[in-house]
Amino acid sequence: MSATTGGKPLAPVLAAAPAADGEFVEITDADVDQVVELWRACGLTRPWNDPHLDITDARAGDTSTILVARADGRVTASAMAGHDGHRGWLYYVAVAPELRSTGLGRAAVVAAEAWLVARGARKIQLMVRTANTDVLSFYERLGYADQECTVLGRWVESD
Repeated sequence: MSATTGGKPLAPVLAAAPAADGEFVEITDADVDQVVELWRACGLTRPWNDPHLDITDARAGDTSTILVARADGRVTASAMAGHDGHRGWLYYVAVAPELRSTGLGRAAVVAAEAWLVARGARKIQLMVRTANTDVLSFYERLGYADQECTVLGRWVESD
């Protein structure tokens, strides 16, 4: 059975990836501050989520990563990917504002999808904040569709 996204086979999405300005590679220590700044410039951070901690957590194990592209010595795009053993998830897909509509966002998604598929993901999901309506059509063009479910959450305190 082939993997699908929005009812469309995943393989053609992977094959249709445009060449990015820079190849996507795993984040390095030297990239961290630039990635956080990119996420802030793209409006992806929230006061209750420490982006440095999110990066540390993503890099701590084998089931998640952050992929980045660089141009002229600076991080221009990112995608965090995580595999929960059942599904792959995308987070923090970001492209430098001045490089939007260049294919770099699509390339970030494709790179993260490839990372997840290589680790056994058969379905890839992502969450889009309700207020972020501009990005919905971007994901729809890549074959992502509303999964008709509600995401619930609860903060837990840790000592």
